[in-house]
Amino acid sequence: MQETQTKHTGAARWKRLWRLICGCRRYFFYTILATLLAALFAYLSPLIISFTVDSIVGGKEMDLPGWLQGWINGIGGRDYLAANLWLPALGVLLVQGLNGVCAYCRGRWSALGGEGLSKALRDALYRRLVRAPYAWHKASSTGDLVQRCTSDVETVRRFMQMQMMEVVRTVVMALVALSIMWPINRRLTLIACSLLPLLIIFSFFYSKGVQKLFLTVDESEGAMTTALQENLTGMRVVRTFARQSQELEKFTRLNKDYRAKVLRLNNLMGVYWGSSDIMGYMQIALVMLAGVFMAVKGEISLGTVMLFSTYSSMLTFPMRQLGRILADLVKADVSLKRLDEILTAPQEAEPGKALTPPIRGSVEFKDVSFAYPDGGEILHHVDFSVAPGQTIGILGNTGSGKSTLVHLLQRLYAPTGGQVCIDGVDVADIRGDYLRRHVGIVLQEPFLFSRTIGENIALGDPSASEEERFDAARTACIHDVIQSFGEGYDTMVGERGVTLSGGQKQRVAIARMLVQKTPICIFDDSLSAVDAETDAAIREALLKRDTGTTILISHRISTLRGADTILVLENGCIVQRGSHQELAAREGLYRRICTIQNELDEAMEGGVAV
Repeated sequence: MQETQTKHTGAARWKRLWRLICGCRRYFFYTILATLLAALFAYLSPLIISFTVDSIVGGKEMDLPGWLQGWINGIGGRDYLAANLWLPALGVLLVQGLNGVCAYCRGRWSALGGEGLSKALRDALYRRLVRAPYAWHKASSTGDLVQRCTSDVETVRRFMQMQMMEVVRTVVMALVALSIMWPINRRLTLIACSLLPLLIIFSFFYSKGVQKLFLTVDESEGAMTTALQENLTGMRVVRTFARQSQELEKFTRLNKDYRAKVLRLNNLMGVYWGSSDIMGYMQIALVMLAGVFMAVKGEISLGTVMLFSTYSSMLTFPMRQLGRILADLVKADVSLKRLDEILTAPQEAEPGKALTPPIRGSVEFKDVSFAYPDGGEILHHVDFSVAPGQTIGILGNTGSGKSTLVHLLQRLYAPTGGQVCIDGVDVADIRGDYLRRHVGIVLQEPFLFSRTIGENIALGDPSASEEERFDAARTACIHDVIQSFGEGYDTMVGERGVTLSGGQKQRVAIARMLVQKTPICIFDDSLSAVDAETDAAIREALLKRDTGTTILISHRISTLRGADTILVLENGCIVQRGSHQELAAREGLYRRICTIQNELDEAMEGGVAV
């Protein structure tokens, strides 16, 4: 427990980020160097102007470093500079030019560092997401994950690229200003710093308020993004059930909540910036009043008043940024904490020996039980075996554990008891990617990418020839349908396959799996959206193709009747097993379902309304 807490502390998160951006660290160091030089050049201009007013125009005794005094004497001294005031002006222009060059370099290097950080973060997040266990993704919200990988990454980038450099700039400018002002006049320096403690305290409390508000804003944005993502991907369902107005009302409510929280955050920011502006200008006014009063009394020169008023502004307004820096630090820490939950997410590991044995198609479940972490037991002591090349059918009520069986076979979950073996080898000892390349599966709700139909089929095996893809499509009874489209196999599939019907999506997914040529093929109710005639044609084509060991999960007796063995699941237990003829002649769930479906078929053929 202590180790987990340490793993997620703020310091640990920032260290992890620092290790992650090792490829672009140098740009941040270059930016710090440019910031230091820019700050130094920024302070030189007021010094040159003060020197010009006091020593060149005003005749005050020069107090310069020896090398600089020697150079001035070498060119003719004060009189020469007084006669050629363009030289100090040129010096100011030169210093400002160098300041501009440093500012450009700072902006360029910070941009390179910030974009490098964004890329490194996005790559790392995506690597963790694609390697996270199936169960972890099941418990996560897609919209929230998208929001973290976009908005939160941007928040961290903005802080590292901009505000972290502001920290360096603020510290350097404060130190340089104080080191110059203190030797000149200590009393005026204290006046110039009199409101800074108040500004720092105000900034601290402001950052605390922002921390609480920003977390609620971030969570509200995540909820709104989730709702948007769900509605866009489920638009067909929304329209089918005429839920547009209800979904609009839901999104409007979430949007209103997000707006209200953002306004509260903006109001707090407005109070801070307005108040800090007042304090900043009051600080400058105090320095000006005190400086003029002291100059009238002859305690300081006019150039010193100008120098202090300029430095006071250069000191106060960077310190004023402290509130923004602290606020953005809090925001970045909140965002980094949310990103860290992905970066430290569990990764699918090889629990066993990562073997790559030859797989012929023998499947065996030995006294297998399974329970989800947050629920009761789904499977209870399941025992069955399938010989290579056999077809096994699985029938059962919804929630009886049919799909869980195939998830265990692909090791998307690990059994809580017993063993799942392929060709005598525990699937826990087989390397994950190797196992899934040899166990193909087509789900009831297949996922198609927003690519062409040909590209979707080729995902099963990118090296497959065009004829092999066509052959797989013919077996899935989708080849002629594809050819009837205007673009044929180059027809673009909409997001999640929305441009195809449910049956067409299922058949494209079957073709994709068949191209893979796996020795074990699983059809998880994947013929449910096709008509009985197409169902029979696909099963006949599969028999001719010799696809290896086949596991058919279906609610249709007609789909299962040709299987070598049929398992009947009820409440996670195998209650019946045997061939279609054996089970149809025996009292039990299979016979009841068979009778009901036969009566329905007869009623439909007889034209009876059911």
